[in-house]
Amino acid sequence: MSDALAPWNASLTLAEHSIIVYSLSVAGLALFAFFVKSLVSTKEITQRYRPSVYAGMCITGIAFLSYLLLVLAFAFGYERDGDSWVPNATAILSWAPRYFDWTVTVPLLVIELLAVATLAGAAARRARTVGIAAAFLMISTGFVGGVVIDSGTNMGALWLWGVISGLFMVVLYVLVIYVVVKGSRDLAGTAVPATLRNAGILLIVTWLAYPIVFGLQGWGHGGAVITWMQVVLSAADIVAKVGFGSMIHKIAKIRSAIDVEQGVDTHPESIWISSEKLSDAAPAASAPARTVPATDASGTRGGRAARR
Repeated sequence: MSDALAPWNASLTLAEHSIIVYSLSVAGLALFAFFVKSLVSTKEITQRYRPSVYAGMCITGIAFLSYLLLVLAFAFGYERDGDSWVPNATAILSWAPRYFDWTVTVPLLVIELLAVATLAGAAARRARTVGIAAAFLMISTGFVGGVVIDSGTNMGALWLWGVISGLFMVVLYVLVIYVVVKGSRDLAGTAVPATLRNAGILLIVTWLAYPIVFGLQGWGHGGAVITWMQVVLSAADIVAKVGFGSMIHKIAKIRSAIDVEQGVDTHPESIWISSEKLSDAAPAASAPARTVPATDASGTRGGRAARR
């Protein structure tokens, strides 16, 4: 049963082609800019939460390379024919790299979130295993139905594998909600819960764009729909990777400041957010040697940063 129009098989007008190239280029540049920003600001965060920065750098670095490939594939995958751009045999590469990107970066988004969460030890390892597995299976099963079977033109495969992918998405949503709710409770009284909740909401809402576009692959026809699909996916990638990453970076800085002020950790420089000092510098040599109660270690009381 091959009754769906794969996005890479539709011809485009000159305007539609230009809009898609623009959206792909802007998304790629935004991802690269955040990668550089993360690279130069790694040491703003204590070692405890630095894995969140490393995960964010991997996410935006991989996504940037994906968009570079998308732009090149789009340039070579369509040929000018009068007032239209007609796809050739390689046009599928103007879509498939998105799945390659998501297969790696969506699990990394889970790692990025858990790096600033309050789960620790065995609980953190279990959550990470479940999250990575659900994210990987969500994307890979979508790839099977959306690209592999009949080159994405089989409506039955789109429905079947779309539903399977959706089941793993539900598992992922439950995990994200659990992590956000637990973190908000454990860190009540600090500046973390509001940003953590916003990050979770942003991730959940943004991820909805992907199944919507996946569904349009089976029902949408024509260059206008294909253009909207490319634009929405590009915007969603910016929000899910750059916007979410910015919030996670903020949480990491706040939690770093809380740890420094409570003597749990050290940091060679003062920590600032939006020109507001959260903690003074606390070099390792001058760090106070004391035992911190469990409630302090979780960041639930004490310290200037905790009161903000």
